[in-house]
Amino acid sequence: MQPMTERAGEQSETLATAEAKTVTLSVPEMDCASCAGKVESSLTRVAGVHELVAQPTSGQVTVTYNDRQANVEALSAAVEGAGYRVTATSATGEDGGELVAQSMAIWTSVRAIKTWVGAVFLVAGLVLTFLVPGANLNILATDLLTITIADIGFIAATLVSGIPIVRNGYFSARQLQLDIDFLMGTAIVVATVLGLYIEAATLAVLFSIAELLERYAMDRSRNSLRELLELSPNEATVMRDGTEKTVPAEQVSVGETVIVRPGESIPVDGVVTDGTSAVDQSPVTGESVPVDKAAGDELYAGTLNETGYLEFEATSTASESTLSQIIELVRSAQEKQTKQEQFVDRFASYYTPIVVVLAILTVLVPPLAIDGTSSISLGGFSHTFVDDWETWLVRGLTLLVIACPCAFVISTPVSVASGITSAAKNGVLIKGGNHLEAMGNVDAIAFDKTGTLTKGELTVTEVIPVDETTEETVLQYASALEQRSEHPIASAILEYSTDAGITVPDVSEFETLTGKGVTATVEGTTYYAGKPALFAELGVPVGDGEIPGQTTADEVIADLQRDGKTVVLIGTGEKILGVVAVADEIRPGAKRTIERLHEQGVTPLVMLTGDNEGTARAVAAELGLDEYHAELLPQDKVAAVEALEDEYGSVAMVGDGINDAPALATASVSIAMGAAGTDTAIETADIALMGDDIEHLSYLYRLSNTANGVIRQNIWSSLGVKLLLTIGVPFGYVTVAIAVLVGDMGMSLGVTGNAMRLSRLRPE
Repeated sequence: MQPMTERAGEQSETLATAEAKTVTLSVPEMDCASCAGKVESSLTRVAGVHELVAQPTSGQVTVTYNDRQANVEALSAAVEGAGYRVTATSATGEDGGELVAQSMAIWTSVRAIKTWVGAVFLVAGLVLTFLVPGANLNILATDLLTITIADIGFIAATLVSGIPIVRNGYFSARQLQLDIDFLMGTAIVVATVLGLYIEAATLAVLFSIAELLERYAMDRSRNSLRELLELSPNEATVMRDGTEKTVPAEQVSVGETVIVRPGESIPVDGVVTDGTSAVDQSPVTGESVPVDKAAGDELYAGTLNETGYLEFEATSTASESTLSQIIELVRSAQEKQTKQEQFVDRFASYYTPIVVVLAILTVLVPPLAIDGTSSISLGGFSHTFVDDWETWLVRGLTLLVIACPCAFVISTPVSVASGITSAAKNGVLIKGGNHLEAMGNVDAIAFDKTGTLTKGELTVTEVIPVDETTEETVLQYASALEQRSEHPIASAILEYSTDAGITVPDVSEFETLTGKGVTATVEGTTYYAGKPALFAELGVPVGDGEIPGQTTADEVIADLQRDGKTVVLIGTGEKILGVVAVADEIRPGAKRTIERLHEQGVTPLVMLTGDNEGTARAVAAELGLDEYHAELLPQDKVAAVEALEDEYGSVAMVGDGINDAPALATASVSIAMGAAGTDTAIETADIALMGDDIEHLSYLYRLSNTANGVIRQNIWSSLGVKLLLTIGVPFGYVTVAIAVLVGDMGMSLGVTGNAMRLSRLRPE
């Protein structure tokens, strides 16, 4: 939130003794930047208001205030004093509060009905004026004023459709806001007073239609956020006092047993205690394939139980679930402006006053400077100007319409909102428009290896028997020796043996040989499992062992180590029984992700790892990475990221969101993998891939890059159209109708429609 410092000194003492409260007001009609400006201006005048944020893209105003000086009723009255209705309020921490304004009945609203009635009067007046002028009789005819039947229609159209505009313009004037409502209201009033009834009626009706269409477009853009809200069910089935009870989801407490049947959505985060099922986690993690769940597995609110019966223990309340965090972060992400959005705001603050001055000069200067007629000729272009006051007044009013920067101002926030909500629905949480923009501009991407490019779990890749030993025998002795070890390699061997159905013999005299391996007695014989160096120390001739169909054991060991695998030998103090190779498995989608990023033009792609040189080289070669840096400590990774930034520019760092925190913090954009259910990862990263699917990274870059393109298109097309219209006005090529239809309504709908393209982007 942006603090308001005007009354900081006055409030500091009171705020110290009274607890500040925060309330969210739902204001559906606040659908543009100028609307938000009026609401903010009105609220700043309320004593006790400490901080506030108005979000037109969600139709919400969040206010922090001193409850000894203000209350919700006073805040609502201030919003309504700016000309907008408050449809709902919710205090921080309350359940059931709206996180996005409710959908509006736009086409059947009172404003819409007035617009349609005004349109009928306007059309009737135009028909009488241009198609059947003989029927357009005078109602009043004096030396000062003549009013026809058509004029009555135009005046009626202006009154019916124009009064809401003039009313909003009045509120803008009260708030000292030089916005579209003030400019349009002024133009309508001036045109009516000067007897320009056609222009006044056309402006009132067309601008009313434009506002209805803009509200519709904004309502459509809010639908993405509403869809996120609708993912979480309103009710939950819990076990209380031995019986099933259906309660509101907000009433589920941490530790309660929740029951979910096939086809039902999961109401809160939890851990499965009974049952098995396939769960569609795509709303949270973006995974396209349902995930099998059994006892001990995590569940996320908003995901769908597809096939089986599940009981789980709630680990969060509805308001603190992973889905709720996503929704809140997506909603608040609009507060973090992109550089382009900051440019737009600065430009608009100069643009509107300049064009208003041009409008005034257009009304005053030409009639005074031109005596009769005046012509200009430039190449093949020529134009004649006249000193007619009415002509230049209409052109000045047209420039007032063009002075409104509506389409220009909304071009960026509506694109950011569309991009961020689209990403959230596909399992990617972007925590601000600035991060969306930065990701689309990255010049290089650095990856942590373990847990990012690889699964972070050691897996047995080969079991190679030596001489006459069988693979089953090698696994029997390997698992027997490792069953008492707590080393990750031991866990990998035991898991592999269990999956292979190996019977593990008993051992005695187990001993860990620190840094080398383990030893134990099996069936009266001492066996060893460990590094090749252990057997060299024992004097065992590793090179003498032969591997059927291959070469000697020492050559196979060398090949495995060149491939970046950890080698464990199994044997006695006299000979080698076999070789077990263990490696951290590369993620299935990692290679495809690297290929796609290269196709998208991102280079270099660099791996930063604390692993040894051999393993790093093998992983980098298999994935097709451009560079790798091995055996790095955390501070070395920071230095590596800084070096990449110095050489290439903007750098994104992809990690697990917890480890390598210094490197993530150093990078231009930090991206956390597998953040679902991990509060730390969600909080620390700029962007979080909620699932463990690294393939969402190429989607993220494509979305961000496309969003930057859409924003640029919206900004420059808005500016270009406004410039062309402004140039055309003095020559009479642009009428009031064209200014509204093209410059205001047309461009607002155009930039909104262009922004909505982002919602159609999906991960490949």
